[in-house]
Amino acid sequence: MGGTAGGTADRAADGTAGGTADGTSPAERFIDAAVGLLERVRKEEAGSISAAGTLIADAFTGGGRVFAFGAGHSSLPAQDVVYRAGGLAVLNLLPVPGAVGVDVVPATLGSALERVEGLASAVLETSPARAGDVLVVISLSGRNALPVEMASRARELGLKVIGVTSVAYASATSPRNPSGTFLRDHCDVVVDSKIAVGDAELTADGAGAPFAPASTVVAGAIMQAVVASAVGALAARGVTPPLLRSGNVDGGHEWNARVMAEHADRIFYLR
Repeated sequence: MGGTAGGTADRAADGTAGGTADGTSPAERFIDAAVGLLERVRKEEAGSISAAGTLIADAFTGGGRVFAFGAGHSSLPAQDVVYRAGGLAVLNLLPVPGAVGVDVVPATLGSALERVEGLASAVLETSPARAGDVLVVISLSGRNALPVEMASRARELGLKVIGVTSVAYASATSPRNPSGTFLRDHCDVVVDSKIAVGDAELTADGAGAPFAPASTVVAGAIMQAVVASAVGALAARGVTPPLLRSGNVDGGHEWNARVMAEHADRIFYLR
């Protein structure tokens, strides 16, 4: 993921790195920055989050399925809503071997795969995804071939696409894919994470570069907000949302087994 180098200088009163003149530590300033970004998302993206939740609710009530994809660190918010206590059982991860997560060795291979043309199409065309489903594509920059092709090909196949991305990259960077477009150009709904180019909230004397990325925090919150919106939309329609419970509460495993059995045709992480 990448993100904001909007930057607040962290300096102690004597000018050394560590805190600011008012005594605020780097840790505190990072949390303040993350909270500020979340407040912007809450204020400015409420309509988009609601629309994304409606797309998921529409797909569920219409017999469709829901998938989430992200590459590298952008996979973390996607993984966070799959098989999650308090979440929808029917959310599935759409994996791209070597690109989802940072466990591939060398780690730089994941970055290289994001620029491979045709990979997203091959994954989609051999996946369970079909027309009428919803795909959430998470990419901070939205400029590389993999997320852009994932979104554009998904729409060609008849899926609805939700994009979670930083719109700032579309005006501050150039596309890094053959279409010359960004993720935001291939989505039915776009949720802007508000992360500025560079994904580093803080600076400090002696640090050498901006640090403290907030993109994972914000994108994770956006994904949970979208799921919450979908749950609310389903409940408002009189449809019982297929929610999972924690396996660490009494009866949780039994509850989950029942929910997953009822919706087995839309759950692919059990196969």
